[in-house]
This record gives sequence, structure tokens and C-alpha cells, in this order.
Amino acid sequence: MSEQNNNSNGVHRELKTRHVSMIALGGCIGTGLFVASGSTISQAGPGGALVAYVLMGLMVYFLMTSLGEMATNMPVSGSFAAYSAKYVDPALGFAMGWNYWFNWAITVAVDISTAALVMKFWLPSMPSWIFSAVTLALIFLINVLSVKAFGETEFWMSLIKVITIFVFLAVGVLTIFGIMGGHATGFSNFTYKQAPFVGGIPAILSVFIVAGFSFQGTELVGITAGESDNPHESVPKAIKEVFWRIILFYIFAIIVIAAIIPYTSPDLLGSSASDVAISPFTLVFKRAGLAAAASVMNAVILTSVISSANSGMYASTRMLYSMAHDGYAPKVFSKTTGKGIPLYSLLATTLVALLTFLSSFAGPSIYLWLVAASGLTGFIAWVGIAISHYRFRRAFIKQGHKISELKYHATWFPFGPILTLILCILVICGQDINSFISFDWKQIGITYISVPLVLILYVVYKIKNHTHLIPLDKVDVSPTMREHNRSDD
Repeated sequence: MSEQNNNSNGVHRELKTRHVSMIALGGCIGTGLFVASGSTISQAGPGGALVAYVLMGLMVYFLMTSLGEMATNMPVSGSFAAYSAKYVDPALGFAMGWNYWFNWAITVAVDISTAALVMKFWLPSMPSWIFSAVTLALIFLINVLSVKAFGETEFWMSLIKVITIFVFLAVGVLTIFGIMGGHATGFSNFTYKQAPFVGGIPAILSVFIVAGFSFQGTELVGITAGESDNPHESVPKAIKEVFWRIILFYIFAIIVIAAIIPYTSPDLLGSSASDVAISPFTLVFKRAGLAAAASVMNAVILTSVISSANSGMYASTRMLYSMAHDGYAPKVFSKTTGKGIPLYSLLATTLVALLTFLSSFAGPSIYLWLVAASGLTGFIAWVGIAISHYRFRRAFIKQGHKISELKYHATWFPFGPILTLILCILVICGQDINSFISFDWKQIGITYISVPLVLILYVVYKIKNHTHLIPLDKVDVSPTMREHNRSDD
């Protein structure tokens, strides 16, 4: 069965291959690269930062191939929750789905707050809430029109980010060799003082966590599979392209930044979107003699933040829609408009984002807790993807199937999902080691709150519904493009 392109009772398959590729790519290019990449060089030196990003890039590649294998076999919206429920345990699907929805909805609130900070660069006297309100209204409008409107918007916003990186790399290379900026820096900063490796293995591990956050959002390709017009072609292509582009963009960007700015520079300490004036991209452009660098980079960072909010709204809406279809959320959230938009899911997501944003005025401590709760969500989703793929492939083989039957298959199984699982658990555990060393229980609670929340969701659903780990020979591995049957609005 398949979800029809013009089925008013479900989502529409209107995302083209170019949309899916750019959404997957744009999802992992944001303030993590444009601003926080400098802090990784400051902490671990040029060599340490490169090691961390290469390792994380490889892990993300394996994660994407795992997701791709399942997404081409069963392309649905809200994919990881559906895969966890189908290939592992319905309780895991329930926990993964609600965790991912709630936390992406909170992330939308964080992004609209960040958009206001970025806008203050140009209009410092305007109240922040006005910018946030306009941003939230804008992304709601984009998401309520059609999935094609979302795809097209993300395509162009991601393209702006990609062009910026290409221009940055070109300007950076010309600056390194003295063609721009007056004097050649060469690669002497790679061996300056303690470089290339500063702080040893502990520093690399701390940077590894930062790198992991930079790559958050790559899993969006799994969610778009449910609305791709040809998921069997677009998903594998997006995965193949994204891996090489990630390595190209991140690794080359780190090399350029590290060559031009010594790791000891205090200008590399910025880590948030409000630090645009000391963004390593801004600094490199200024070093090359481009006077309007800060304004240009601020515009690019604003585009990135709006793109992140837009993707977050889409991802959480589709996750809630998928859970409603599978019986993990009220049925009303599975209803769609004639244009294939899960309107009630979109409204619920917007409401949570709005209430979270308002809590930043009513009670800053509540807001900080909510933001912290969303911190490890992406890594928890990655753990779910790795476990689901490991179980899916083992069940597929156990039931007598051959790998050649799969439309796309992940390479290096079982090494890929096992490596992803180990590294994700390391990142989750190592998120705030200092708070354990100093027995700061409040900070531990703030940092790790999403972990017990997922466990509570899992245990409560398991006890209430008496679910169990599905035996490998009972796992349904049949290929499907399921049709969502439900009443229209």
C-alpha cells in the first residue's frame, strides 16, 4: 500500500530529491559550524578539533546509512518512533516518539528566542518578543501551507548556508596564502605553542560532544522519507551526498579557521548566535579585508536559526502525526487538511513552543530546565536508530531474507550501528562529567533530565500495556509504504 500524492486523508508525497538532500544537509549546518566551531579549536587545538569532527562525521555517516536502510524499506513520517516500535518494542517507540516531539517543540522556542538575539545586532532598541513573535508566525505559515512550501523554503535557506561556506573556504584559502588580507599566515598556527593537540584526550572528548551537537538534525532525512515522492531514490542519494559534504564543509572549515586564527585567541570562545561579532567566519572575512563581514554573517546566522526552527516545527509535527496514527497519541492529531498538513499536530507543536517561550518571561528557571531537557534528545534518538537498525537487520537475515532484497543497504554492518551506539552513550554520559566530580546534583538534574524522562515513558507504557521485546523471528521486516487511513478535517 502507498500514501497517495493526492490523498486528502494523509500526508502528501511532494518532496523532490533536491528538497530531501538539502533538508538533510541544512539540518546539520547551523550555529554549531558558524559560531561554536571556533571554541572547539580553542579547547583542543587544531588537531584535536579535526580528530573530533572526523570521528563524529564517520559516526553520523553510519547512523545515516542505518536510517537509510530502514527508511527505504518503510518510508513513513515520524520514522524512528515507528521503527523502534516495529523492530524493538512498542514501549520504546512510544518513549522515543514523545521525547522527540516534545523536545523539538521546545527547540523551536529556543530558536525563536535566538532569532530575536540575532536581530538585535541591527535593531538593538526593539523589544525581543516582537522578533520572536514574527519568527514563530512565519514558520507556522510556512508549515501550514503545504509540505512543498516547507521543502522549497528549506531548500533555499540551506542553499544560502552552503554558498556561504564555499565563499568562506575560497576567501580563507586566499587569506592563508596572502592573496587577500595583506600577509600570508600559512599553516604556522598548526604548530603554534602546544598545537596541534592541546589538552590531550580529555580535551578531544569534550570537543567530541560539541561536534555531536553540530551534527544534530541529520536524522531529519528519516522524517522526510514519509513525504518524499520517490524515497527509494531520494533517501540513498541524500545520505551519500550529505556524508561527503559534511566532511568537506566541517573539516575544511576547521582547517581554514585554525590556519588563520591561533587557538590561543580569545575571539574563538564564542559559542552562541549572539556572538556573531566573534564568529570565526566573521573574523576570517574581516582578516581578508571585507568590511561588511559582521552584517553578512549575521544575516546568514539568522537564516540558519529560522531554518532550524522551521525544521524543528516540521519534525515535531510529523512525529506527533505518526504517533497518533500508531495509537501512541490521541487520534485527532492524525487528521490532515486537504493539502496533507496534520493541522492539529501543527497547532499543538506551536502551542508548546509558544508556552515554552513565554516561560522565559514568567519563570526563567523553568525555561532553562526545559531547554536543558531538550539537550540530549538528538543523541537519544540516535541511540534508538542504532538499536532499531541492529534488530531490523538481524531479524531480516534470521527470517531467511538476503541483503540483495533491500533497496538500499547499510555498509559495514554490524560495525556501524554498534559504533554509533557506543559513541552516543559516551557522549550522553560525558555531557557534564564535572558535575559528577563535584557532586552538583542540581546541575546533574538539569543536564541529564531527558534521560530519566525517556526511561519513565518507556517503563510506564511497558507496565500499562504489558509489551515485550519482539522476538527476531516475529519482527515484521516486510517492505511497506503504508497508507494512513483516517477521516479528513
